[in-house]
Amino acid sequence: MRAAQAAGRWPSADPADGASSASRPDDPSGQRGEAGPAGDRVDAEPSAQPADLPGDAPDHPTGGAPAEPAAASTGAASTAAASTAAEPAGAEPAVGAADEPAPSGPGEPRVAPPAAGIAVDATGEAVVGAGPPPVAPPGPEPPGDVADAYTEAARDVLRGIIASTREPIAGGRHKVFGRADLAVVPITSTIASHLPRAVGMGLALERLRRLDGAGRRDGAEAPAGPGDDATRPPWPPDAIVVCSFGDASVNHASATAALNTAGWYDHTGLRIPVLFVCEDNGLGISVRSPEGWVATALRSKPGIRYFAADGTDPVGAYAAAAEAAAWVRRHRRPAVLHLSTVRLMGHAGADVESAYRSADEIAADLARDPLLATARLLVTAGVATGEELLGRYDARGWQVRRIAEEVLGEPKLAGAAEVVAPLAPRRPVRVSRAVADAAARAAGPHAAARAEAFGGKPPELAGPLTLAQSINAALADAMLDHPRLAVFGEDVAAKGGVYGVTKGLRDRFGPARVFDTLLDETSILGLGLGAGLAGLLPVPEIQYLAYLHNAEDQLRGEAASMQFFSQGAFRNPMVVRVAGLAYQEGFGGHFHNDNSVAVLRDVPGLVIAVPARPDDAAPLLRTCLASAAVDGSVCVFLEPIALYHTRDLYTAGDEEWLAGYAEPGAWASGHVPVGRARVYGVGSAEDVTVITFGNGVPMSLRAAATLADEGVGSRVVDLRWLAPLPVADVIREATATGRVLVVDETRRSGGVGEGIIAALVDAGYVGAVRRVAAVDSFVPLGPAARQVLVSEEAITQGARTLLAR
Repeated sequence: MRAAQAAGRWPSADPADGASSASRPDDPSGQRGEAGPAGDRVDAEPSAQPADLPGDAPDHPTGGAPAEPAAASTGAASTAAASTAAEPAGAEPAVGAADEPAPSGPGEPRVAPPAAGIAVDATGEAVVGAGPPPVAPPGPEPPGDVADAYTEAARDVLRGIIASTREPIAGGRHKVFGRADLAVVPITSTIASHLPRAVGMGLALERLRRLDGAGRRDGAEAPAGPGDDATRPPWPPDAIVVCSFGDASVNHASATAALNTAGWYDHTGLRIPVLFVCEDNGLGISVRSPEGWVATALRSKPGIRYFAADGTDPVGAYAAAAEAAAWVRRHRRPAVLHLSTVRLMGHAGADVESAYRSADEIAADLARDPLLATARLLVTAGVATGEELLGRYDARGWQVRRIAEEVLGEPKLAGAAEVVAPLAPRRPVRVSRAVADAAARAAGPHAAARAEAFGGKPPELAGPLTLAQSINAALADAMLDHPRLAVFGEDVAAKGGVYGVTKGLRDRFGPARVFDTLLDETSILGLGLGAGLAGLLPVPEIQYLAYLHNAEDQLRGEAASMQFFSQGAFRNPMVVRVAGLAYQEGFGGHFHNDNSVAVLRDVPGLVIAVPARPDDAAPLLRTCLASAAVDGSVCVFLEPIALYHTRDLYTAGDEEWLAGYAEPGAWASGHVPVGRARVYGVGSAEDVTVITFGNGVPMSLRAAATLADEGVGSRVVDLRWLAPLPVADVIREATATGRVLVVDETRRSGGVGEGIIAALVDAGYVGAVRRVAAVDSFVPLGPAARQVLVSEEAITQGARTLLAR
């Protein structure tokens, strides 16, 4: 700062204003007539101010300037390189900016005194001092490094490199950057896959600003709900999200989805305070970004304000970053900061860049090293001599080497249990208690609101319900109990879902909590990831199981790995509703009858529930929601489409597949823990055990009835949970008869049946086993589907064959 001031280059704009004197948005609409020092940006933007969320009124008069954030709230939810802003539940992040001298009058720039120096204290905060910062004398040990934040920062980075268990964020599980107290969220190595989460968090931050002060740090009370203490988000009202990515990532589908979604919501009038930062070194490993392509691509994104700067110029980059962040903070709208940078050395350890870069090109990048640029600025301004800076550089080098030697001997993860400990914590007693507490609220203090929400006729008085109706009622009860629960997806609001499962929810709870999204599964899951990280309890819907495959990395690489890579410091609780499986009448084809769940069962820590009966649907959904709120679980609630409106089981009109909805007083006793099956006894129940799930349950019950007429007694086991499998229940019921028929409506290869049989073998089961599964095929249209799917006849014949052994 001192060097920049001496050189006459320190920006004089008020950081809170978000613009330099050459590009200050005096017009309330934010229109700019010329480019400022930070580079080119969109020439104009709509004059109408964006609304906050569906159904929310803007917090300023129409056409007026947006309300300025509180002066004390100068902090932002920001991130380090390539990470999404967030903070763990209950933690108090260090979001306060460095103290600055107050301006002498309204509108005057806030700058540091000409003689002020900038230092970093032991907590890592920048501090404006009264004199120049000390320059370390040449030598291997700079003075005062005990209280040097850089020392500890270097130690943390080196711990990540050698996979030390003392590394503060991942604990040796991955080499990531993250700090819970600074709201720096670790990310995986998947290209740009964190950007959809950033957009989701931006949308969630704006939602939280409207929830009775729930997004504030002032301790204001919000309505209690399950897991409320664990999910209370202490974000300041002017918080923004910052996420960075490389130039090659601009071309990735995840980046395209995120930028498109941010622009789409901005176009519809919703506020999303996200700053995308593109670090453009012109290379994707060895593949070059065409000259001008990145700038052209980023400038053309509708609804995204464009800023640019030379990233190798520390002062110019800082000015552009401050301007861009302040603009996003003030207008609560998305922007992108495009920084041209250099790449020093290869992409990774095994990458020899001389194989595809000339010596002159490498030398040119080295000459633009920001470290050298800073040194030149310091020397030009007379702050230090070249010799002094070289001495300090060498001293830091020896210091880093000493720290590296110290951390090499630190402990590493030593066992599988230690590795997976933070992956997916399970606290079933607390989950059960959360369900009981919700029941007590529904029957007690929330009873009047519940009666009003259901129009005076709660679902337990509505008579037998279908599967779809039971899910709808359970969602309504959950939204009544948890004020931060949001339901969203394609067609879930106005239409009430393709199959009517969310019908009426928007009318009861408003468009801010039940809303339609654009048609992009990556963005839908990204919204859920960000919302969960911010403190909401998201329930996104994927319209069809086959559509999930477009976006499965958002579950595998992002959602399920969050607690694993942060030792539980961050979490993104979420219950993803997915309509799927086959046997849908009159609406066929493999995209609407997908029967493959292998990609879900392979994700570590993911919970998968499959309700077959109406009286199981509500308890299973309540368990998933409680597990998400209590343990931060990521759950998939797989709903069999063909059973949504099924009423009959054995004969037309018997209505034996309908069931009543439990009153709140029965929720605790009817609680279904994660990983517990349901068993039906047919006949003597002593001859064969049929293990199945989903559509296989009614088919197996009908087959069991046929077998009972032949004198064969059956136990039909409804797994209910595909991950984790109810192994204890499976072993117990298999042992009871010594004959097991696995009825698997998924494909023979990679299907659920493989996991069941493997569990039996692992447990030492020695009885007979047979499997009936779908053919390894996509589900065709029309009657041809019967040729590849499991049928009742196949189940009956499989049991007979098993009994004949």
